[in-house]
Amino acid sequence: MPKAAKKDQTEKNHVRVDSPPDKIIIGTDEAGRGPVLGPLVMAALAFKESDIQRLEWLGVKDSKMLSSEVRENLFERIREIVHDFRIEVIEPDAIDLSLEDASTNLNWLEADTTARLVGEMDADRIIIDCPSPNIPAYRNYLLQKLPKKVVEKAEVIVEHKADVNHIVVAAASIIAKVLRDRAIENTRREIGIDFGSGYMSDPKTKDFLEKYHDKYPGLFRKKWQPYKNAEERKKQKTLGEY
Repeated sequence: MPKAAKKDQTEKNHVRVDSPPDKIIIGTDEAGRGPVLGPLVMAALAFKESDIQRLEWLGVKDSKMLSSEVRENLFERIREIVHDFRIEVIEPDAIDLSLEDASTNLNWLEADTTARLVGEMDADRIIIDCPSPNIPAYRNYLLQKLPKKVVEKAEVIVEHKADVNHIVVAAASIIAKVLRDRAIENTRREIGIDFGSGYMSDPKTKDFLEKYHDKYPGLFRKKWQPYKNAEERKKQKTLGEY
């Protein structure tokens, strides 16, 4: 066989086969949903599927199962792995404003924000930690808010405890929690008062609410019942002074 013909045959026998492209998986979660004080932080993190094992090696898990020191360390490591991300910090006044309409609630605020964050990214699968007891209703609402191109391309998974069941959601929970903790710490330093975590289960927060809710109203979620109760007690005390 002529050399040229042999070379052509060899090239035909070694056809290049490209590996399939890496899928992009997004996980979303929040931190600071329930406290009377401070922001709600929402995070959407996109990872290449081939990088997810690196999250497992790091020991990534639901932020509530980790100490603050471990979360801070993982925060920096996750940043090295993440493919794309979106973060939104929702301050107390914005939360109050969103709840003025009787037709909405905190669940819909989270769904609107989630749709906006993931709608700005490209993904093959989106996994969302559902805050609502009615998963089908929440999922349907979310799908209506997502851009059409996202819904057509991506598999959308909505679950309770997604931060426990899916490591990409756990990673998002860590990022959101660290950012909220940092925001709270910055506020403590600014005003020079240790008001605790911002949750009513924290005695420092309860004491701070009672003493300073009128001095630092911008820190509080005024639609929350504990704040309303503190305001009412203040009014009663003022009337009792007459």
